[in-house]
Parts: sequence; C-alpha cells; structure tokens
Amino acid sequence: YKGILADNDKHQLVAVKVFNLLRHGGSKSFTAECEALRNIKHRNLVEIITACSSVDFHGNDFKALVYKYMDRGSLEEWLHPPTDFEDVREAPESLNLDQRLEIAIDVACALNYLHNHCETPIVHCDLKPSNVLLDNEMTGHVSDFGLARFLSQETGINVSNSHTS
Repeated sequence: YKGILADNDKHQLVAVKVFNLLRHGGSKSFTAECEALRNIKHRNLVEIITACSSVDFHGNDFKALVYKYMDRGSLEEWLHPPTDFEDVREAPESLNLDQRLEIAIDVACALNYLHNHCETPIVHCDLKPSNVLLDNEMTGHVSDFGLARFLSQETGINVSNSHTS
C-alpha cells in the first residue's frame, strides 16, 4: 500500500507491506524480513522505516513493514510493462542500455554487501525484477527479504569468497 507517514510538520511518502498471516509462512516471512533488515543499511537496499506488529479490529494478528517509497516502481514494470493501462499508472518508457547496466551494478553492489560485508552474511533467496525497486533517480534497491537466509557456522553452511585472477 502507498501511504503518508506524518511526523509533526514532516510528511513522508511510504510503502506499507502488510503480511497475509493466514497464508502458510506469512508470520515466518515477517520475522525473517525484520531480522534481515534490522542491522543492515546500504544505498542499494530498500530502507525500512518501521515495523508494526499488533491486533486488528477483529482481534486478528496484524503485521506490516513500512518502507521508504520508491517513486519509479519495480524493475519488473520497466522490463515488462502491463498492456492494459486502466487503473495502472502511465506506462514506463523503455530502459536504455546505460540504465540497465546501472541497475545491474546497483543490484550487484547490494548483493556484495549482503554476502561479504554484513556481520552475518545474508542470502536473499528471491532475487527477481519485481523485488528490485527504483527510486526517482532510477537507482536500484533490492527489496523483499521474506525468504532471506543467514549464513553462519551454526547453520552448517560454509561461506567462502573465491577469487580468480
């Protein structure tokens, strides 16, 4: 959902991701995303503003994450624009080669940070064009950490950096 977060005189455009807790793994996805985003910050990762874990008006659990709004939508929308533009914002123009390369570099920088520069390396596990969001300057931001996995000695997964010359 798109919303406005009001704080005194400041109003910020935000994206709200509400988790379907009736869906299998919905609560686990919320927890995984909170854990993954709690201690990481990088210019090519979507910026989380706050998390909400509460009860709705019917007494059901409610969980949501509030993110900085990305003006240009997802990479998916730019690579495969919808053919029916009713109820959809105006069709994006095509990405030129330079823009495609810059977005690919943005995604690579985000993955490098997650894999090699976090205290505990993180593997995204769901990287696809719909999970790459674009800001007003067409900078790519990796989003949706619901399937993310942490790599450590406790998980029994070896983390190694291999370099070739």
